[in-house]
Amino acid sequence: MHLTYLVVTAFAALMNAYAAALNFARAESVQAVANRLGIAHRWMLPFGVLLAAGAVGLLVGTAAREIGMAAAIGLIMYFMCAVTAHMRAHDTQVGGALFFLLVAIAALVTNVADRRPW
Repeated sequence: MHLTYLVVTAFAALMNAYAAALNFARAESVQAVANRLGIAHRWMLPFGVLLAAGAVGLLVGTAAREIGMAAAIGLIMYFMCAVTAHMRAHDTQVGGALFFLLVAIAALVTNVADRRPW
């Protein structure tokens, strides 16, 4: 189970770090989503910071499990808000947000399942 936890956590951290980088770079794809949802572009930097913090928290969580759990929970809340924003805007292109949400849930579940009484 430990290897599964490490792989899922590393994957989730890499995905969120990449998403943060896209926000920091103000990528056209991120701007297009913001436009569809009616979100001001000035929010790209704060959203990128949240994603980057989540990615770092997941990686730190491999050594301090509680931090990893907190990071995963934070990312789950972030992507629940993202899915809600898509739904409120009647945007049918919600697959990316749902996928990120499921990966964050998987990171939390594997973290909890791998708890060892060390």
